[in-house]
Amino acid sequence: MNKPIFIVGSPRSGTSILTWCLGQHSNILVQEESDWLGRFALDVEAAYQSGTHRGERSQLGSLGVQRPEFFNCFGDAINNLILQHRYERRRIALEEAMATPASDLRLPAFQTERSDSDPKGRWVDGTPEYSFYICGLRKLFPGAVFIHLLRDVKSVVRSMLKFKQTGGPALVENEQQAYDYWLRTVRACFKAERAYGSRVVYRMLYCDLVGDSARTLRLLLDFLQEPYEPACLEPLQHRINSSNVPPDFTPVDPQTGQEVEARQLEAELMNDRTPVPPSGAIAAELEAEFEKRVHHNQNVNKYHRRALRKIAALEKQLEQLRCESPGRLKPWQRWMHRRQHLFKSVRSERISPQE
Repeated sequence: MNKPIFIVGSPRSGTSILTWCLGQHSNILVQEESDWLGRFALDVEAAYQSGTHRGERSQLGSLGVQRPEFFNCFGDAINNLILQHRYERRRIALEEAMATPASDLRLPAFQTERSDSDPKGRWVDGTPEYSFYICGLRKLFPGAVFIHLLRDVKSVVRSMLKFKQTGGPALVENEQQAYDYWLRTVRACFKAERAYGSRVVYRMLYCDLVGDSARTLRLLLDFLQEPYEPACLEPLQHRINSSNVPPDFTPVDPQTGQEVEARQLEAELMNDRTPVPPSGAIAAELEAEFEKRVHHNQNVNKYHRRALRKIAALEKQLEQLRCESPGRLKPWQRWMHRRQHLFKSVRSERISPQE
């Protein structure tokens, strides 16, 4: 079945543990966070536009290849590739577990497969950043479903600020960035839910997952049209990827202006559980945003070259001023510092607007 499951939402919301819970199901193959599929969807769209931009005089245009067919070819290939490598995935997981005594994969609750007879006909990916790529992923996998795991913003912010203690890179530098990160991801998921409806984007509360686990997973598996299996509960007995936030840790940043906004959105989504119907108008907005990102990716190198030319011209003007009036350069020192910072950022950053 080409019906992958994507768990989305803000980082530090429990996406990893829910991925492993579903991965214990006999028909669902657990995956590590992939990170590349969202950007790949943008590249596929750019390739299709390139292959059809001259109409019938373009290769894809002359063959009559339609956009959904083009995307489906890549989506089917990815789906088959993942499912065909299930045993390789298990071998690598076992080797990792043996090499790392503290690995969670040594625990019976964290198995990539529990039996050779497991069908494992679909897979689950818990990459939080896919909150921003739901539109593109649906193009690759029209049968995909998305689980928006929603956790209270206060717990997420505290965990983000302490995430570096897990040994990974810092997610945010301060409380302001943490609230902004939560808002951006949750807004993106909620917008996708309103665009495609609750039958495609399933909103699930983290407090329900840990507070009433059996019932919550039953409802989730009903949504996925998979039979309930008690093994899916076992990973919840263990803490993984925890930030180990001290109970008395209370971040207070007087500069945080988005806390009220975040709490309002949190209350709205947690208190209103009414199923959401799909909206063609909002889906069209996501399509337009997708096209904008594709255009940005296609032209980012051109923007980069243009910026470098502008910097070179400014440096030339500065050199002329230095030769003509050495004594007048002091007021320019601050400008020169900003120019150097700009030059460094232009050379190192090539990211899309939403990222």
